[in-house]
Amino acid sequence: MGKVFKDKPISEITLRRFERPFNEDRDSLVRKFCISLGLLQPGDSRDVIVDILKLLLEARKNRQVLSSKDVEIKIKSTRSEGTAGSNIRRQILRLERLGFAEKFEGGYRLREFMSLLEILEGHIKKFMIDPTIERINEYAKEIDKKF
Repeated sequence: MGKVFKDKPISEITLRRFERPFNEDRDSLVRKFCISLGLLQPGDSRDVIVDILKLLLEARKNRQVLSSKDVEIKIKSTRSEGTAGSNIRRQILRLERLGFAEKFEGGYRLREFMSLLEILEGHIKKFMIDPTIERINEYAKEIDKKF
């Protein structure tokens, strides 16, 4: 039987804080939002996830569900450099794992067509951040007992 790696996290989230948004265009806002949540690294030029999130936000207006093929076609038509379909699907799955996108009726949409704020408060904070902070507090209490 193989060795079990005990230091593997159950879940992971990265949070970064920027200055307040002021007079920023839509692309910059979505990009900083993605960087803030660890979906994109600062200075990263491979930012197809920004385009995917913008596409899902646009589709939300009309309560439209997009297949991964629809997303791929629309992304490739707007980007000047080539983007692999496999990378687009991988980025959609990242948004799904974090709770922003969901598979619905053979395609993808923003979670229940909710606003980003509703997703952050109702899912990300409640089911990812709060439990993570609680677990870190448990570690802090145990460390304090031992020292």
